Amino acid sequence: MADNNAAVVEISQKASSFRSSIVLQAENKYIDVKSILGLFTTLVNSHAYELHVHGPDAEEAKKTMVEVFQKHGLNINIVE
Repeated sequence: MADNNAAVVEISQKASSFRSSIVLQAENKYIDVKSILGLFTTLVNSHAYELHVHGPDAEEAKKTMVEVFQKHGLNINIVE
């Protein structure tokens, strides 16, 4: 079980270092990953998440976000 506070803060900080749009899809909700508040209300370990990344540094952003989600034990799929 990940420490959600640490996960939320790290995910948001990492996402904020990219210019790309990074949006987390959890069921029918879409959350801007750069929004700590949005993540706090959405991030639950039992879910599988989809990540939509678009922008000038999208490839690097995808790689980094997968690493940080996996580090915290969160299941993430990148939507191409």
